[in-house]
Amino acid sequence: MENTSLDDLIKHSRELRYKLLTDHLRPMYHFTALEGLAMPFDPNGCIFWKGKYHLFYIFQDPNLPNGGHCWGHASSIDLIHWTHYPTALAPLPGDLDQGIFSGNAFINKRGEATILYHGCGIGNCIATSSEYNLVNWKKLPENPIVPSPKEGDPDFGKYSSWDPHGWMEGDTYYAIFGGGTPTLFKSSDLINWKYLNPFIKTDNNWIDPDEDCSCPDFFRLGDKYMLLCISHKRGCRYYLGSFENETFYPESHARMNWAGGTCFAPESLVDDKGRRIFWAWILDRRPIEMQQAYGWSGVMTIPRILSLADDGTLKIEPVEELTELRQNHRKHENIKLPTNKELVMDNIHGDSLELIVEIQPEDAQEFGVIIRRSPDGAEQTVIAYNPKSKMLKIDFSKSSLNKDIKYWSLCMGGGENPQVQTQEAPFELKHGEMLKLHIFLDRSILEVFANGQQCITQQICPTRNDSLGVSLFSSGGSTSIKNLNAWDMAPSNQW
Repeated sequence: MENTSLDDLIKHSRELRYKLLTDHLRPMYHFTALEGLAMPFDPNGCIFWKGKYHLFYIFQDPNLPNGGHCWGHASSIDLIHWTHYPTALAPLPGDLDQGIFSGNAFINKRGEATILYHGCGIGNCIATSSEYNLVNWKKLPENPIVPSPKEGDPDFGKYSSWDPHGWMEGDTYYAIFGGGTPTLFKSSDLINWKYLNPFIKTDNNWIDPDEDCSCPDFFRLGDKYMLLCISHKRGCRYYLGSFENETFYPESHARMNWAGGTCFAPESLVDDKGRRIFWAWILDRRPIEMQQAYGWSGVMTIPRILSLADDGTLKIEPVEELTELRQNHRKHENIKLPTNKELVMDNIHGDSLELIVEIQPEDAQEFGVIIRRSPDGAEQTVIAYNPKSKMLKIDFSKSSLNKDIKYWSLCMGGGENPQVQTQEAPFELKHGEMLKLHIFLDRSILEVFANGQQCITQQICPTRNDSLGVSLFSSGGSTSIKNLNAWDMAPSNQW
């Protein structure tokens, strides 16, 4: 690098930028790693600070040792367009941490932005900043504030010092440490932390015995508390319940990812409007050689708002700011689909779309929308609802002619796990209720919201340039499409 001239750097920068701009799979409005492979690409340290949304994320710097895990940093005033800053946290010479892994951000008693993070090789650590743009961070000299217990230590086996999440309540700092059993710590000064107890108290068998609770994110939501997290084998999930006497009592549990899905590693913030907004990392199912050849990997979901419905269940909806990207509006009303009919929409096609489809089920056994459809149907992705099974699904069996792209039954499963061709999420329509599908398509990324109550995230990788069609279908009975609104989505990424 030292022998590379500035002219050569500019030339190569332009070549890379052109390669990324013309990539038919690279998203245009989802937050995406600028270049290179980011695995993991967990969103971290989300915070609303001095009028801006700040998003930190894990990426890998190949010039650093031990995997080069760092935190990148970007900010936005509108949740759509992002300004990128220099690396926020990295394992620098003389630091004890060998990499920067998952954590969160909050405001401390002194009014400073505070990052609680896992320092690879040493345990959980803290860094602070009071700058307007949060560009420079100071790691506490006392780091790690809680070292990783080693065999023979008094606390060995009691907790794991990793994936921390901290917050301030009154004059007390609390922190959840992730693991097989998440644990709770507290402090009065950010430096001296006391282990309290296991964080969750429940007798319900909602999860599999081998599921962990990693990437925890804990906050008040309406009149309840929410623990948003992942298990490494099943992806994003959450609990709703109460927080009493320094213990969380879950009352319900649900998932945001299902077999074959790609929703992983969530992180949230609350903004000046009181909205709880979260992102998640969309896992990349392309073979690693394909990711390297394309020169990028690392995509976030669109920002989503979490709230509670009147009945206490979770509502999940896209942020309204995304409407600023809409262009070329098309609308259709009162389309009647007879039994086993597919209707190709002649004036709706593309690889970057927002669709809102309101459907009256009638007597159809299954109905929905097909996107990224080639004219002969050899490539297509099917979004379907089955009223009998009460399942919303994405069928990606024909999403790509590239058979090297495989979807496993478990989120981080290996070759011994069976492959799947659909992702299915539970969803029940109330009697007489229409299905409202809110679909965001961004080249290889698909997010499907249903009635503000469910959302499925999927990566698809069409190979054909003509896999751009949109159609409606009804199987085993008739269906009425009350409204179909479609927009092309303007790009917001720098490249």
